[in-house]
Amino acid sequence: MLVLNVRNLSKTYSSGFWPFTTQQMYIAVDAISFHLAKGEILGFLGPNGAGKTTTIQMLLGTLTPSSGSITYFGADFAQHRIAALKKIGYASGYDRLPGRLTVTENLDIVARVYGLTQPRRMQQIEKLLKAFGIWELRDRQVGSLSAGQATRVMLAKAFMCDPEIVLFDEPTASLDPDVAYEVRQFILQQRNERGTSVLITSHNMDEVTELCDRVLVLKKGVIIADDTPERLAQLTSNVRVHLTFVEPERAVAYFRDAHVLYTAQANHLTIELDEHTIAQFLADLGERNIIYSHISIDKPTLEDYFLSIAK
Repeated sequence: MLVLNVRNLSKTYSSGFWPFTTQQMYIAVDAISFHLAKGEILGFLGPNGAGKTTTIQMLLGTLTPSSGSITYFGADFAQHRIAALKKIGYASGYDRLPGRLTVTENLDIVARVYGLTQPRRMQQIEKLLKAFGIWELRDRQVGSLSAGQATRVMLAKAFMCDPEIVLFDEPTASLDPDVAYEVRQFILQQRNERGTSVLITSHNMDEVTELCDRVLVLKKGVIIADDTPERLAQLTSNVRVHLTFVEPERAVAYFRDAHVLYTAQANHLTIELDEHTIAQFLADLGERNIIYSHISIDKPTLEDYFLSIAK
């Protein structure tokens, strides 16, 4: 079942003031179409300026599309905006809540906006603050929190209404690795237990690989790929080969003569090759009697694919 369906969505900006200057058009999002199924975690990848945040803001109704349609739960978003937003949570690692209010006061206001009544509001606040490990901060002013602590409050805000869909824009950008791991586990738990659907932007490729069932890749406002993290990683054929040499100076001399790019640390050398050339490369080492005592090969990752499309 589709909970979100986007068709030919565009956002265009104009510069200049007619008739005094020539108007120029900038296309931030260019007629993209995609969908999100119930219980699906969909990644949104792309270089800075690709249109990811612009798309999320249109999905939230804070930006008006220039053209196209957004449908939530089978209803047109433009005509049923309030009903849709009651089922949607949102968090960004870059947004901040009012600093003079305490954590509890901020979340209580959010809960009231969603229509939660007492004692449900306090139950949700306690449950979520404990889930994100910040229950002891409930009476602290948000402005006194660290970036990581404030981000966790924003994440608690996103789940305040037990949403059916959560939109995330770089949610773990300010979090330490251990806390980011706990957040990912909470997201997976919500998906598995409640069927929550998630759309997430992130520059953490390991995070996207761990969380996402499917990934959309944007570049210059256009979707250029839609596939699983594993299949996207396979689109790049370069692999990293790690070798430990008995006589590393001979290997270095050969690599220089053959114009093979490498990095060296003592007798450990790492090179990047097309995976189809590995067998010939190792055969060449054997012919030159360049002996290695250990070899390991890193297969392409989603990060390798991301770097290749970002260039």
